[in-house]
Amino acid sequence: MKHFTFLAAAIAAVASLVAFSIPAPGHADAALAPFVTEIPKGYRDWQWVSSAHEAGNLNSLGAVLGNDIAIKAFREGKLPYPDGSIIAALHYRNVPSDENNKVFGKVQSFVPGAPTNIQFMVKDSTKYAATGGWGFGHFQDGKPADAAFMAPCFPCHEKAKATDLVFTRYAP
Repeated sequence: MKHFTFLAAAIAAVASLVAFSIPAPGHADAALAPFVTEIPKGYRDWQWVSSAHEAGNLNSLGAVLGNDIAIKAFREGKLPYPDGSIIAALHYRNVPSDENNKVFGKVQSFVPGAPTNIQFMVKDSTKYAATGGWGFGHFQDGKPADAAFMAPCFPCHEKAKATDLVFTRYAP
């Protein structure tokens, strides 16, 4: 009986170790996630790549920035982008400038309003192999979006396969 009790306890211990080593659904290891979960440091010091305006429901004005590796690739027209490239898109509400429009005499000047989100693309062909070598990130109020929100990023960017999944063009 003692051997049976010992064997049962050993099996239970091994089963517990296995069960606790498997991530719970929706709680996968962040290192394995196909999206960016931390805001890259120093992004506000990166260089300007281009600007973007999205009309319609978004009504967004964006500044696209790149780190030194991304900027070099943009300038040289290098595709695919090298590992270490990071592209940031800072989005704001597109609002009329009352101050400027008083000078112009009509509504024609628009400026960034309240920030809406920051998005990142991080190139790491090993870590993000399942998503074309890019990790995608979306942050609102400094907090990363969850996996369900991020799910459509890669399928959408995959449509830009000819430009290594990047929609933005360098504006010299």
